[in-house]
Amino acid sequence: MARCDEGYRCRVCGGDVEQMTDSDLYLAFILSEIPLERLHILPECHVRCNPARAQYITDSDFPSVECSSFFNKRALDVEFVQAEEQRITRAWRRLQAIPTLGLALPEYPLAITPDDLH
Repeated sequence: MARCDEGYRCRVCGGDVEQMTDSDLYLAFILSEIPLERLHILPECHVRCNPARAQYITDSDFPSVECSSFFNKRALDVEFVQAEEQRITRAWRRLQAIPTLGLALPEYPLAITPDDLH
């Protein structure tokens, strides 16, 4: 991934976000939290550098992330946390699969299921 010759820099740690599979921006796009037309202008960061979202990824291939802010999932409603873990883990798994799916960019976002509406 490269934005012109500068690449995508993480707004949190300053490192390069070299792979789409590490991109919090693309994860947000898959979750339909940002529209396609804003994807190229929003700031980037690594998935792990956004602990408020990353803490909800519950996959053995993703080491757990602790969120130390007000948004720590341990302080939130259990049902909300379970729904977010399901929704965000599902999106993260899609993000990992994107390079092999042969999809066009507008096809990246997941279809919203009734379980996603909490």
